[in-house]
Amino acid sequence: MYTSKITGLGKYVPENTVTNADLSKIMDTSDAWIQERTGIKERRHIKKGDGNSTAIMGAKAAKIAIERAGIAKEDIELIVFATLSPDYFFPGCGVQVQDLLNLPTVPALDVRNQCSGFIYALSVADQYIKTGMYKNILVIGSENHSGGLDMTTRGRSVSVLFGDGAGAAILSRNTEEDNTGVLSTHLHSEGAFAKELALIGPSTSHWVDQIIVEEKNLKRDPKAPIDYYPYMNGQLVFKNAVARFSEVINEGLVANQLTAKDIDLLVPHQANLRIAQFIQKKFDLKDHQVFNNIQKYGNTTAASIPIALTEAFEEGYIKKGTIVVLAAFGSGFTWASAVIKW
Repeated sequence: MYTSKITGLGKYVPENTVTNADLSKIMDTSDAWIQERTGIKERRHIKKGDGNSTAIMGAKAAKIAIERAGIAKEDIELIVFATLSPDYFFPGCGVQVQDLLNLPTVPALDVRNQCSGFIYALSVADQYIKTGMYKNILVIGSENHSGGLDMTTRGRSVSVLFGDGAGAAILSRNTEEDNTGVLSTHLHSEGAFAKELALIGPSTSHWVDQIIVEEKNLKRDPKAPIDYYPYMNGQLVFKNAVARFSEVINEGLVANQLTAKDIDLLVPHQANLRIAQFIQKKFDLKDHQVFNNIQKYGNTTAASIPIALTEAFEEGYIKKGTIVVLAAFGSGFTWASAVIKW
């Protein structure tokens, strides 16, 4: 049985910065309102004409990760792409990255686990390496949220949260017998809450023409959510998030005979700074032991952990031997964790 390790990390975010003050010009909100509830100060949005898309941003992050891993792009044997905002309904972004990077005909696998997407994708890649099937796998999390948000007062409770961006990692076979690399991953779901954080349509059960007819014929409350925009039951999501984050972090620690005192760095999914602060307090972690960058980028869903992990590495938080815990919770509901010894 082989083990895997992260050998290269990369990130990309659009240049266009959207501040809370910018949002207050187009919806009834304010910098104080957003920061108090989320901790977010600004986020990046794709700007029309800047040449970006979910797949393109993923490819840009991937190029950096490949270079840092010290491998040739031809060494990649599988692409695992996590996103909730693909460029097309189908095919998925994985094959687009294969084309954008001009790779040989490597397989491309798309993962749809939203906020937990990157950890799910990492787990899939880890298993492929453990079984000996592949040596180098490109794992990407990328999101273009801004293309599908209700940027009005009606949608502010969701729209102020999200940003665009991509992060990537190269997962490689560990050739050293030093107990480093991905120690374990832990995955869960609870579909009973699927509609509590969801985008119902367009879908095969709710096509665009049906939605348009409903909008024209129904006397809808102008403040009510619309099916083709994301919906979130904020209080319920928050309540479940803090519980599941704690559970899945503990699960990873127990599986590796570790305690909270062994965590050198926790990189949580950047959903809400208040959730991260709650978890930090519960595990009695210091500020330097929890990496947050939601203040700058908002919630980038499947991209949030690889973007944060890349920045943590670039800023010197991660060194050889560092115990890193990744944890996420989101739509599905799904939640996951990974324990890594660098």
